[in-house]
Amino acid sequence: MSKLPNKDEILQWISDNPTLTSKRDIAKAFGIKGAVRIDLKRILKELEDEGHLQKRKKTYRDPDKLPPVSVLQITGADGDGDLFARPMEWQGDGKEPVILVIPRASDPALGEGDRILGRLTEVKGDAHHYEARLIRRIGTNPHKVLGVFKKTAEGGRILPIDKGDGKEWQVPTGATGGAQDGELVEAEQSGPKGRMGLPRARIVTRLGDPSAPKAVSLIAIHQHGIPDDFPDEVIAEADKMKPAGLAEREDMRDMPLVTIDPADARDHDDACWAHEDDDPKNKGGYIIWVAIADVAHYVPSGGALDREARKRGNSSYFPDRVVPMLPDRLSGDLCSLHEGVPRACIAVRMQIDATGNKIGHRFVRGLMRSVASLNYQEVQEARDGNPNDKCAPLMEDVIDPLFEAYALLVKARNRRQPLDLDLPERKVILSDAGKVLSVNFRDRLDAHKLIEEFMILANVAAAETLISRKSPLLFRVHEEPSPEKLDALRETAQASGLVLAKGQVLQTRHLNQLLAAAEGTDYDELINMSTLRAMTQAYYSPDNFGHFGLSLQAYAHFTSPIRRYSDLIVHRALISAHKWGKDGLTPADAEVLDQTATHISETERRSMMAERDTNDRYLAAFLSERVGNEFTGRISGIAKFGAFIRLDETGADGLIPIRSLGNEYFHFDRDRGTLMGSDTGLTLSLGQRVTVKLTEATPVTGGIALELISLDGEAVTRGPSYGRGKPAKRRAVNAKRKADRVKRKVKRTRR
Repeated sequence: MSKLPNKDEILQWISDNPTLTSKRDIAKAFGIKGAVRIDLKRILKELEDEGHLQKRKKTYRDPDKLPPVSVLQITGADGDGDLFARPMEWQGDGKEPVILVIPRASDPALGEGDRILGRLTEVKGDAHHYEARLIRRIGTNPHKVLGVFKKTAEGGRILPIDKGDGKEWQVPTGATGGAQDGELVEAEQSGPKGRMGLPRARIVTRLGDPSAPKAVSLIAIHQHGIPDDFPDEVIAEADKMKPAGLAEREDMRDMPLVTIDPADARDHDDACWAHEDDDPKNKGGYIIWVAIADVAHYVPSGGALDREARKRGNSSYFPDRVVPMLPDRLSGDLCSLHEGVPRACIAVRMQIDATGNKIGHRFVRGLMRSVASLNYQEVQEARDGNPNDKCAPLMEDVIDPLFEAYALLVKARNRRQPLDLDLPERKVILSDAGKVLSVNFRDRLDAHKLIEEFMILANVAAAETLISRKSPLLFRVHEEPSPEKLDALRETAQASGLVLAKGQVLQTRHLNQLLAAAEGTDYDELINMSTLRAMTQAYYSPDNFGHFGLSLQAYAHFTSPIRRYSDLIVHRALISAHKWGKDGLTPADAEVLDQTATHISETERRSMMAERDTNDRYLAAFLSERVGNEFTGRISGIAKFGAFIRLDETGADGLIPIRSLGNEYFHFDRDRGTLMGSDTGLTLSLGQRVTVKLTEATPVTGGIALELISLDGEAVTRGPSYGRGKPAKRRAVNAKRKADRVKRKVKRTRR
């Protein structure tokens, strides 16, 4: 468009493109050049004077915007019975937006004056501006229970599935929600003890059969003891929090920081921006900004929020839900860097040279405003030449510079040689009812890698700053593999015709050379899995032992304080080290760093096990309808009782029980990772390709049983029954096994 737009067209553009509201952006959108810019400036000034726009330095924005999670106050119902609310933290200068509350059948009754935390969706063309769904009522935090519903003449009872909770709950007739006898239900306390001395409950969710997909993650949460119910005092403390202001903070609201997350992300704890360095001494270098939600401002040390966050240690993620470390008021609202909303942050400005080396950095405590909430897929498509309407105006000043800075970091990464494992991550896709629709492998896009490299650089900067200032902190430690595990990996490599050199200090580049040699061969997946098994598990520690996998001397988690307590500790340490305020690391925090490190390392492992068990159950449910089908896969593990198979299609792990291989005796060689049949000589070892038949899939346990059909492309012949074996063949197998042991013993003696 080349003609000067009218006021309505300008307002429509700003409404549709809230991240592109500078005079330059508007002129570019309408093709306005030269002297006509003066007329555009005049129209914008008139719109500002008329109250349609609000100017913030060099940008214009629609003042009538609310964050997606907001505190609301119920104003009452209209003549049609529709319930309306007003925002409690309205910051705009325009007319306060009208919010329609859309209740669910399970929501509690709301009345005039009630305060709620709501999730907002902007609407157009209606008399109201937003529609709100209740997250919870402020000031109320009913205790919840998961259990099996038993129907009675007076309503019913709930028997909790938690082994530590033997107390039943009474459900009045009108509060059963239509639950059937034997169903798994989620309920919340609705009143004090009833006539029979049991607490009264109201069923809020029917989960059906306890083995049904929708129940899977809840069962795992309770089985592993993950706290999923916030105490009243924690909710009350969170509800009192107000948005941080600019006082004693650096104003970063004009920086075009963006968040880049998964498409289904509900919270955003990190934002970034990059631009060419204008320092003539750093030609070809870049400045990278990483801004992280300032959670420490809202979670004071020693308070109820802090105690609960430490207890949880981290958030836990499941295909159908998240168990957050912090309540919604913080994780989904005040600590989430929502688009267009001022948010407190701790940011690091990092200077890299033309080779990708970090040559300087500094931390600031600021107030930022994200110009866009983007997802990985749309950013990658934009970079690949197909930007959508949201990304197109951001290409020149935001997206392209991010990738240019990333290209420099790749150079530094290639020199550093962190461990480069190729292990696809699976993602379970669920329907609204909780049924598994598909199991996909996550794409590893450059957009993902860009954010990872930026976060790694910021984490290194945090560790270096705190070390230089002699501040206590929690390091993320990953120690090198043990000699025993390296020997096992070396033997696997040799059996595959590959080499892992010995007699030198192990570095990640040696492992990468092995992985590169295996790439594209039949042993590719085997070497990747064996290398992963050789690694030690990362953990938290107040002592620095380095990070072997990343090939870094010092590393600390700084970038995710919404979901990791370790990062909150690092934030507090930075606050204390820079003397930014009284909400830094306290002497009490520092005294228990050892215990904190041990505890949060354990909660991390607990979450990993619960997430793994949940995925296993979902995969078993997905495959339960395909019992009898054949699948291809690879042997991923060997045990005395059978062989574990990772299926190609889904990444699910199943077991070939040793009893299904025939009645011959199978010798388990732990060192070599093999099972060898005494009669047939059939040998199963890591990495072999197999075709299997699915014989059993049990959603309740997540168990998958398989039958071996072919091994490395050849049909399998099972051994004879006991008593009818071939003694000569068995003696030959035993002789070969003995010779192998002697050979290995001699070989080890000669080293």
